[in-house]
Amino acid sequence: MRLFLVLLFPLIMISSYAQRDLSGWHQLAPPDTVGVWIQPAQGKLAMPIWGHANGIMVGLSPLPGPRGLIRIYTPYLDYEFPEVMNFIAFEPIPVGAEERGYSELEMSSLDRGEWGKRFWSSDDDSAVLPLNEAYPARGVVEEIDGEETLTLYVFSEPFDNGAKVYARLRFYEFRPYEFEIATYRYDGSVDLDYFITTATMGNKARLRTLYLKDRQTSSLEIWPDYKDIHFTSREYFSQEEMIHDKKGNIYFIAAPDEEDYSQTVFTHDTKLHWQYRGKYATQYWIKETSHEGLQGVVAGRFTYWNSEAPIPGGISIENLELNSPFKNGEKFIFGIIPLSAEEFIGRINK
Repeated sequence: MRLFLVLLFPLIMISSYAQRDLSGWHQLAPPDTVGVWIQPAQGKLAMPIWGHANGIMVGLSPLPGPRGLIRIYTPYLDYEFPEVMNFIAFEPIPVGAEERGYSELEMSSLDRGEWGKRFWSSDDDSAVLPLNEAYPARGVVEEIDGEETLTLYVFSEPFDNGAKVYARLRFYEFRPYEFEIATYRYDGSVDLDYFITTATMGNKARLRTLYLKDRQTSSLEIWPDYKDIHFTSREYFSQEEMIHDKKGNIYFIAAPDEEDYSQTVFTHDTKLHWQYRGKYATQYWIKETSHEGLQGVVAGRFTYWNSEAPIPGGISIENLELNSPFKNGEKFIFGIIPLSAEEFIGRINK
């Protein structure tokens, strides 16, 4: 009966779909595997999942997790779907403003009583009006410079600060552990100083060590005395401090300081979804073209989000991001690679 109603009244059902019990997500059609890609099923209520069949994938609500966030899945780390390894949040800053918009934390203006901005997907950049989330975009497969790619667009409802933004996500066939994010604002938006896409759950893997050009630094050193249940202040690093490769690409890299997650001891009040026991991996951002004002930024937490449960081993990096003055179409790359930071940096240097 529910399927009949959705098919009969797809536009009316947009809001009720967004507000329905998220425990029903598993009733959605699983994605298709098409060559090297994972893509949503078409013509039916479907799970919004895209990415590499044997690598990194992304998803949207109503898959488990807060609204207003892109989910990142890494089954190659023995961490199977629907467990989320990290999230990407949208955080635009209007010209002259100091405070960010927060896609996860703001109330929806489309779905009454819901925290988190509504996200929807599209195969192109024209979907500035909300589309029916029940039928996610397939994503466009095409060849670019001799390499097959999968591209989709993720739009957000307007922010309270007047920002109207979307991002283009693009996966490349020969880069299974990373994807490109290009950031845009659409018509009617306020002008922006920044449109930050932040990786906002580094404490799942307990990221602690930042790898810079001439040194390493730890969250334990950056915030040695912090024991509160909130976020720390942000710490900023210039592009001159970050690692560069021979092509001029800039890397902002973070990794755990523990190698065997099976030995981790959690407190009794730590929720199961925080108890990561998958494989070790390094997380990173890449900026392929230098931009004046580019900075690497981190924020930390001593306890897990929305709890008083301490993070094993001490304070860790929660937010990992690159901040670059806004320019429509600015590109960033985010990745989670199953290598140690030293191995990954060795590849960069080659």
